[in-house]
Amino acid sequence: MEKTYIAVGSPETDFTDQEMQGLFLDAVSQALADTNNSGQVIILPPDITRIHSRAGFFTEIAANYLGGKLGAVLPALGTHMAMNNAELARMFGSVPKDKFIVHNWRDDIAELGRLESSFVEKASEGAVNYDWPVQVNKILSKDNPAFGNFSIAFSIGQVVPHEVAGMANHAKNIFVGTGGKEAIDKSHFAGAAYGMEKIMGKADTPVRALFDEGLNRYENKMPPILWILTVVGARADGTLAVRGLYIGFGRECFQKAVDLAQKVNVNHLKKQVNKAVVYLDPEEYRTTWLGNKAVYRTRMAIADGGELIILAPAMEKFGEDPGIDTLIRKYGYRPRSEIILKTQTDSELAGNLSAAAHLIHGCSEGRFTVRYCPGEGISKEEIESVGFQWGSLKEARARYDINKLNMGWNTVEDEEIFYVPNPGLGLWACQ
Repeated sequence: MEKTYIAVGSPETDFTDQEMQGLFLDAVSQALADTNNSGQVIILPPDITRIHSRAGFFTEIAANYLGGKLGAVLPALGTHMAMNNAELARMFGSVPKDKFIVHNWRDDIAELGRLESSFVEKASEGAVNYDWPVQVNKILSKDNPAFGNFSIAFSIGQVVPHEVAGMANHAKNIFVGTGGKEAIDKSHFAGAAYGMEKIMGKADTPVRALFDEGLNRYENKMPPILWILTVVGARADGTLAVRGLYIGFGRECFQKAVDLAQKVNVNHLKKQVNKAVVYLDPEEYRTTWLGNKAVYRTRMAIADGGELIILAPAMEKFGEDPGIDTLIRKYGYRPRSEIILKTQTDSELAGNLSAAAHLIHGCSEGRFTVRYCPGEGISKEEIESVGFQWGSLKEARARYDINKLNMGWNTVEDEEIFYVPNPGLGLWACQ
């Protein structure tokens, strides 16, 4: 089914909550009528690491509107840690806690089918040659006894540049957010092997081709999916504004959101950055698995020989998952060619391709220095053991006062720096 209900936005749009609520409820009522909805609804929002998407706002509105028709809320965790009660309350407000289901990417999985290796090889232009499983949380599969008899799913989230898919959301929210280990491993490694500089900020990429084909072949094995997509940008004062809202069935609403996100979230700089300073909000970033967005999203702007300084006050470990954390500590962030070779000779890394992809993504390939300045949760020795430089958070914050810096170019004691207050909100590249 291809139908777009809402497609509104521009780089200057600044929706009020009241405006968004009205548009959202109009679209939801039409979608429920068009699908002859008589059963329960499952909502698939992102987790706390994407709180700026405003998905929590829409989830709470939907829960209040649906009442007894709300069957479950399944945050699309992917490989991330489960949300605690404080995070659920902060993001989703009054949504009843007993409606939430925790996604387990290792165990709670149903396989809808597989894409043959010839398709994956062609999509990746020969970067990888393996088949790809189309996996979802078992509660979404009509073929699984655990299926919750949902008549429709609301997939909510933000379209923004992404290092694996090119642009986040749409089918990625299903096949990664609620996907299984093999699917996540193989899709992430396909993107890393292909080269993330050729992917980030683009709608059509090898990994997106896998997601699109998986949805095209097997969407009949899941409830109809209503996509609720936002585009979020920064105002002049650094606060965030919803610039676009796109709601519908099919891919058209996603493409329209991408078109706007490429204008709002892809920042083309006129000159290269010799020193970048990136701040990681303590409520969002506690691991390098997430915090390395600071590396991914700025790498195309930083000059050879430059330096990236990452202020990470809440950093406490490397992986969101204990097994991934162990692998990062063992192998470290190494050049792409080195990690690819290791996956061909090391069975442990070959069996954890999403970790291998992450190790590639976090390495600057020797072009620039990555200096992490963490709080007390992780030591200098640990930071240096995985291939990063360490810096004193106290000294860095004294020199680079985030309360005085503007997003973008700043001069600090005769030193020119480029400041990014949240790397998750965009992509920066030199023209």
